[in-house]
Amino acid sequence: MKILVCISHVPDTTSKINFTENDTKFDTNGVQFVINPYDEFSLTRAMWFKEKQGAKVTVVNVGNSSTEPTLRKALAIGADDAIRINMDAVDGLSVAKQLSAVVENGCYDLVLAGRESIDYNGGMVPGMLAALVDYNFVNGCVGIEVDGTAVKAIREIDGGNETLNTSLPLVVGGQKGIVEEKDLRIPNMRGIMMARKKPLNVIEAVDSENATLIESFEKPAPKGTVKLIDADNVDELINLLHNEAKVI
Repeated sequence: MKILVCISHVPDTTSKINFTENDTKFDTNGVQFVINPYDEFSLTRAMWFKEKQGAKVTVVNVGNSSTEPTLRKALAIGADDAIRINMDAVDGLSVAKQLSAVVENGCYDLVLAGRESIDYNGGMVPGMLAALVDYNFVNGCVGIEVDGTAVKAIREIDGGNETLNTSLPLVVGGQKGIVEEKDLRIPNMRGIMMARKKPLNVIEAVDSENATLIESFEKPAPKGTVKLIDADNVDELINLLHNEAKVI
């Protein structure tokens, strides 16, 4: 089984975010970048398929050269090889088109991605990718088993989980549950050394136009001061909720 894992290069959630050029550009200075957490869950599941079923695992990213350390980390975790599509990832549809070309050229059986990236939270790429390559698609996946070409997948829905029977080829948008946080892997020294020798292939982007354009960024408004109300002063609480917070 050939598995392709889509990796997004995203800011660590502890990083302080700023913008430049009149709030039209994201300022990367001082920002620590990591593997998108949802993608890391899917990558860890791919490692299980590699170890238990002999799958070959390739990781792919759409981005410039600054994303290569993130791909190297994925290789250190255990992926066999990596592909970087040399294009800035600024639009969900254009990213999906780049990934679809890799999927079609590589004839992958299973494509694993996170359900969304934690920077833009678009949640569009896995579904659009599945449509472009005409693969089956399961989003919000919290469990997956593969037996030959038969697949049993569990996805999260409102109020619980849903079990699906489908087949390869398949695109999966994974999340926590496809593996648990305790199962995530930290690259060891041997993995880091081996990653330096594994192939990281850079390919040029296919022709594609962006369907969206970022005009500006805006930070959330700062939280207001907290007002403490005496537990016995119910009338004051109701007054503030009605006239100031306007929630009742």
